Amino acid sequence: MFLLPSLFTSAGIGLGFYAITQTFDAVTAGLTPNADPTMHLDRAAIAICFAIPFDALDGRIARMTNTVSDFGRELDSLADAITFGVAPALLAWIWGFHFLADSVARNISRPILQIGTFVCFLYLLCGVSRLARFNISKDPEPENPGRKGSKYFVGMPIPAAAGLVASTVHLFYGIPNQYWWLGIVWIVLVATLAFLMVSKWRFWSGKEINLGRTQPFQLLALLAIFLFVLLRFSWGTWFLIGLVYMFSGIWARAAYSWHRRRRLFRRDAESRARFAANAADAAGNESDVATKDAGTHDL
Repeated sequence: MFLLPSLFTSAGIGLGFYAITQTFDAVTAGLTPNADPTMHLDRAAIAICFAIPFDALDGRIARMTNTVSDFGRELDSLADAITFGVAPALLAWIWGFHFLADSVARNISRPILQIGTFVCFLYLLCGVSRLARFNISKDPEPENPGRKGSKYFVGMPIPAAAGLVASTVHLFYGIPNQYWWLGIVWIVLVATLAFLMVSKWRFWSGKEINLGRTQPFQLLALLAIFLFVLLRFSWGTWFLIGLVYMFSGIWARAAYSWHRRRRLFRRDAESRARFAANAADAAGNESDVATKDAGTHDL
């Protein structure tokens, strides 16, 4: 075991465990008079979002310091299953559906709760399946390949999916959902994230960013401004970044399908045009032969 990258991975596990305990505390607060679960849910969402940089850095640090190991890969995968699988699945269920029965009629809230429970489990199942696929794949190629030489994730990475779940909760300041229509929207969003994780659509990986290369010093000021906005207006910026990233994969797939359909249509049109030209040439040749035969009979 190499200590430095494992410390970052352990920090991610700790944040995931903290998010799980805060989610359970929110349930306890909901059962206690004059207690508010909002603070606990918001803390759980923030912990999951803070775990994303640790997950992004542990692998980079291992590669930069030449401390890559099989133990580190397995530890990182298990950490992702806890922090970005179990923790956001519980958070999505508690925030989106658990408190729904307190404000919505039972005949409406019950089916939403049942479907929501299954969708949250589906999110966890798809997230873990994506991690397993990533572990056994070597240089996987997406169904909609991008530019040559660029590296992409095949399917939405589980930290990004967890980040969008957590940032949505943080967008509402952790206030539990109490509207049936928002529960339906939440079901659609969580189900979409589950599908995107196990899909073979391409998502930007950012692996072409080289932190070991010299950069212009102005970049330091821009990075400081970006971090300030990211932390000062976290409730909106985190959600916006997660939403844009999700739709970037959907847009890439839609654009690829549209261009592919255009190429197939153009190829089919060219084939038909060649077939028509060949048929016209064949008809012209037959007409010439018939004319020559008629001239021969006249003689």
